Amino acid sequence: GQTISQPYIVALMTELLEIKADDKILEIGTGSGYQTAVLAELAAEVYTIETIEPLANTAKHTLSRLGYQNINLRIADGYFGWEEKSPFDAIIVTAAAEETPSPLKDQLIDGGRLVIPLGSPNNIQTLWRFIKQKDFFIRENTGFVRFVPFTRK
Repeated sequence: GQTISQPYIVALMTELLEIKADDKILEIGTGSGYQTAVLAELAAEVYTIETIEPLANTAKHTLSRLGYQNINLRIADGYFGWEEKSPFDAIIVTAAAEETPSPLKDQLIDGGRLVIPLGSPNNIQTLWRFIKQKDFFIRENTGFVRFVPFTRK
């Protein structure tokens, strides 16, 4: 029972990331790979993490068949990010978490952007953009959304 985000939400979250052509992006929640493909069209490198193995394998096959060579996918708990490939210019989380995983904030460059839906799973959540400024984050509430819950492995 997985869903794909509405195309409008994919576009909004992508726009909020302010991706540049040489950016290295981390995506938490590969899902079908649709958002991953959008990111790969805009950024130099995309690292994506999925907790559900069959979903990850299907996405990997699809993205490979479509010819994407700038996508790296692994099956893991997205809460911890991908420390050995950090820092990232931008991080996108495609499932609603109760709070922002601190490892993700730690893996952003100075000036890096993090877009994440926050809130309880059975409620309306808020889509937030965080911009890292040395020792603190600028927080921007970008509106109400509804996402599948962030799952841990």
